[in-house]
Amino acid sequence: MRPLPLRSAGALAVVLLLTSPTFAGPPFRTDDPEPVDFQHFEINMLSLGTRTAGGWSGTLPGLEVNYGALPNLQLHAIIPRDYTAPTGGRIGFALGDIELGAKYRFITPGEDDWFPQVGIFPLIEVPAGNQKLGLSTGHAQVFLPLWLQKDFDPWTVYGGGGYWINPGVGNKNYSFFGAALWRKATDQLNVGIEVFHQTSSADGIRESTGFNVGTTYDFSENWHLLSSVGTGLQNRAKTNQFSCYLAIQLTF
Repeated sequence: MRPLPLRSAGALAVVLLLTSPTFAGPPFRTDDPEPVDFQHFEINMLSLGTRTAGGWSGTLPGLEVNYGALPNLQLHAIIPRDYTAPTGGRIGFALGDIELGAKYRFITPGEDDWFPQVGIFPLIEVPAGNQKLGLSTGHAQVFLPLWLQKDFDPWTVYGGGGYWINPGVGNKNYSFFGAALWRKATDQLNVGIEVFHQTSSADGIRESTGFNVGTTYDFSENWHLLSSVGTGLQNRAKTNQFSCYLAIQLTF
């Protein structure tokens, strides 16, 4: 199949950028209110991808760093090397938008309390990505979420949602909601599932609903493997025929 012109591939990449998931709470899109412990690090070397009718897009590789700066306060950054592979077009690799944020848990219940943990996790997408390849909208995007979590050993449930401020011609502010359920299967293995919904983020982009199934595996106290696969349940061909996430995590 003849390669598409670069600007055509870029146009397709913009569609993929606006419909592909950002994995906020590895390995899921839904996040939780629990920050990294004070003066500890959580580092993920990750890859993710989403397939739609227009092709593939994602990150390969990406570096995520979380640090417990204060009790109940986590600082967060993701530096991605993004790719786009439009159907019949040219594959492109370049820097994607850099994600910065801070998670603050302002309600921390005791073991016997009935109410959940509650936190906020505002994020900003710094427009550092390659616009010619469609890996950035060229505008800073801001996410303002609220997350809740409750533990019922061996189960953990968390979820919530928030509002994306998404400036730019043709773009729309939009909402994201999600919920996740995890179970500790063994001392090393956890299995989970999430469902999520996102409203339309731009003209011509449909709202989406989907799910992911994920696992975390502890090789040791410091090294962990995170993974998930999923698909869309609404407007699947245009938003999420298949998605996947894989990361090696170091904690210390």
